[in-house]
Amino acid sequence: MTAPILVTGAAGFIGAYVARALAARGETVVGLDNFNDYYAVQLKQDRVAALIPGVPIEPVDIADATALAGVFARHQPRLVVHLAAQAGVRFSLESPATYVQSNLVGFANLLEQVRQHKPAHLVYASSSSVYGGSNEPPFSEIQKIDAPLSLYAASKAANELMAHSYAHLFRVPMTGLRFFTVYGPWGRPDMAPILFTRAILAGKPIDVFNHGQMRRDFTYIDDIVAGVIAALDRPPVVADGSVPHRVFNLGNHTPEALEDFIATIEQAAGKPAEKRYKPMQAGDMLATMADTESAERELGFSPKTRISEGLPLLVDWCRRYDGGLIQKN
Repeated sequence: MTAPILVTGAAGFIGAYVARALAARGETVVGLDNFNDYYAVQLKQDRVAALIPGVPIEPVDIADATALAGVFARHQPRLVVHLAAQAGVRFSLESPATYVQSNLVGFANLLEQVRQHKPAHLVYASSSSVYGGSNEPPFSEIQKIDAPLSLYAASKAANELMAHSYAHLFRVPMTGLRFFTVYGPWGRPDMAPILFTRAILAGKPIDVFNHGQMRRDFTYIDDIVAGVIAALDRPPVVADGSVPHRVFNLGNHTPEALEDFIATIEQAAGKPAEKRYKPMQAGDMLATMADTESAERELGFSPKTRISEGLPLLVDWCRRYDGGLIQKN
């Protein structure tokens, strides 16, 4: 039997879609997830049931070094897609220790297992948040990432440095992917796309920060998955003496004004939004935009989904899921 691909964070939004895509092309996939309660565990269980019902998932926390070692020993994965992390900029202001445990301790544990078992390639999640306050969009991978605006962003920047050091020392190919505001059906309910959609459908007010003067590079889940798979299939070269580590932006390269984004949801929902304008929140970035030239050149990455196509699909999913029309686990 072929050694499996390990997908950590497999009950998460991106992880479940990536695991589904890999399984659909005939790969043996093993998932890992601790099913934490950062947001509704029921949604994670329903997501798994809907997207990856046939993929086994190890109920393990990556911060538990012994349990994680057991997963690697049992499965001996030939490839690893590491998407498990404590997500969210704002929650990092409330619970910094959670980010230290999951994103720093947990990532170090994962790198240790990669060092020992030497899979052919580690692909791991970074974030557009790493660009912080010192860069002007479009954000390019050659820009410095030394001014994070939140501990979450700092933890993701640290992951890139940690991965680079392990790739240098132990010659395991590694690729980091900086995701830009991913959305779609089965998405994270703490992010603006679903928060806004649910509130508008329910006739409830939405909080619009910085008085609506923000721009985001919203990227549809199918485009992100295509980028992850393309990166996984193209590991950096080990033999030329360079460090086998690289980083790519995965974004839509089309920043949308927040007000236009809300208007697109309103149109799909058939309802107006009740907006409560508020000042900028601590840790937020004013604008994001991915320079995707490197990903396009080296991975063939070419996002195709505009918000005019993606948001109606999200609105439809919210209607059906919240209305009980999607079978729940």
